[in-house]
Amino acid sequence: MDTNLTYEAAYKELQQIAREIETESVSVDVLAARVKRASELISFCQARLRATEAEVENIIQQMEDKPL
Repeated sequence: MDTNLTYEAAYKELQQIAREIETESVSVDVLAARVKRASELISFCQARLRATEAEVENIIQQMEDKPL
């Protein structure tokens, strides 16, 4: 997976793959590769969302721990 890949770029590519599959514009010869790439992108996006959620929760916890 590209180390410079952003969530937005991965999501956009995933949407493109979904459109190709839905409109049947992907040949049978490349279908498996596109599905594999989609799976990788989904895993990447899920990991980014989990990491972001954990970071936000950490920030909120730090804010709650600080006295006013």
